[in-house]
Amino acid sequence: MRRRDFIIGMAGSAVVRPLAAHAQQSAVQTIGWLSLRAADTDTELANLTAFRQGLNQTGYVEGRNLTIEFRHGGGRYDVLPELAADLVRRQVAVIVTGGGAAVARVAQAATSTIPIVFSSASDPVRDGIVQSINRPGGNTTGAHLINVALGPRRLELLREFVPGIRLVGFLSNPRAATNDVQVSEIENAARLLGVRLHMLRATSEQEINAAFASLEQRRVDALLMGSDPLFQVQRDQVIERVMRLRVPAMYEWSEFVKAGGLVSYSADRSEMWRQMGIYVTRILNGAKPAELPVMQPTKFELVINLKTAKALGLMVPPKLLFTADEAIE
Repeated sequence: MRRRDFIIGMAGSAVVRPLAAHAQQSAVQTIGWLSLRAADTDTELANLTAFRQGLNQTGYVEGRNLTIEFRHGGGRYDVLPELAADLVRRQVAVIVTGGGAAVARVAQAATSTIPIVFSSASDPVRDGIVQSINRPGGNTTGAHLINVALGPRRLELLREFVPGIRLVGFLSNPRAATNDVQVSEIENAARLLGVRLHMLRATSEQEINAAFASLEQRRVDALLMGSDPLFQVQRDQVIERVMRLRVPAMYEWSEFVKAGGLVSYSADRSEMWRQMGIYVTRILNGAKPAELPVMQPTKFELVINLKTAKALGLMVPPKLLFTADEAIE
């Protein structure tokens, strides 16, 4: 059973009918989709599906009154500026960004006039994307998924899952805009929990392999995955290497667990992307991003793969099993 309870704010159901009526009378609109992820990753496809649901329920349907121009970075930050510049040259009505604060900043550097609707795992105020949560200012609003801030809680849950762990590997991407914050918060949490960390860094597929080779030598008790789209793009590679090591691992999103990972803790991202679709409709119908509050989740989901736990010889603690939002058989 899954539990969802999100702050919907001004994007809620109360505005759906009038927005839908207005949208159906509008001419064909073109919006841009700028993502750090590859186009065929499960995470990207799930986000797009939820985003389209938000658009559709408010009257915008691709091929009828809406066109989406897609630009994907495939995990590479260096290609994003040109992709954003291309969307600006095409004069899209709105740019939707996925993959974190760095992608939103690239879009902002490319235009100060085209509205931007972002999805970010880190604090958008601290990252300088918006002026405040309630009144973002400028041409940008979106959704704060509160993903990066969950690192300490994930470490705590991992220790609850395997109480005897002493040495935990932490894999992060040093090129990520949020890397320094992630590392600092995990180090602080580890000290409070009495856990030692083996820090690992990877910026590419090859470096991920090198990081896991290091893990094999150190014999860590468990692994905590950092938050970064690179690991989502390389999801299957990561899970395969983790299972080869036969160590319990905590992931950022449920997509990892559904693909064979052990456990994840996160916001329900699908609902946030659906609400982003509604926000785009509101902007197309005249709303100003500066006046649309940044959306935030208030409920989070714990997902456990029971089959993987059994393969690792782990007994799921009854407390975690009871509180899990989803247990995959």
